[in-house]
Amino acid sequence: MITVTKINDRDIIVNCDLIELIESTPDTTITTTTGKKIILRDSVDQVLEKVVAYKGRINRVKAAE
Repeated sequence: MITVTKINDRDIIVNCDLIELIESTPDTTITTTTGKKIILRDSVDQVLEKVVAYKGRINRVKAAE
């Protein structure tokens, strides 16, 4: 799960496994596998960095087990 900031400055937590698309139109928009769209203040690059960091933490935990 990653924390992102919606266009109205509210922080929300998103399950990054449900992200289907990330678009810059010009606002960053996440489309989930359920079809929900979330408009963000975060840039596409920021969202990608958060997803990569989260996945890295998960993989390190699994490797340590």
